[in-house]
Amino acid sequence: METLDDFWDAVTGPCSLPEWFGRNLNAWWDTINARGISQVIDSHDVLVVHVDQRGLFEGNREEAVILADLFDGEQNRLVVHPLT
Repeated sequence: METLDDFWDAVTGPCSLPEWFGRNLNAWWDTINARGISQVIDSHDVLVVHVDQRGLFEGNREEAVILADLFDGEQNRLVVHPLT
């Protein structure tokens, strides 16, 4: 996963995001915090997204840091797995 577009591609299907989903950080915040956009996400108390620590999530890339900050750690969590 190298870019935010790759992230959107990865979560669109499993999260059942609608075709009109904005594929941007504001739209993602609305989806995981305000809810009401994805029936899949809304049907669970907690959303956990697992990613490998490579590409977009390797180092401190600004867009990855901003994305990670959207997850509140309680109702929605981003888990970055180190490569072994």
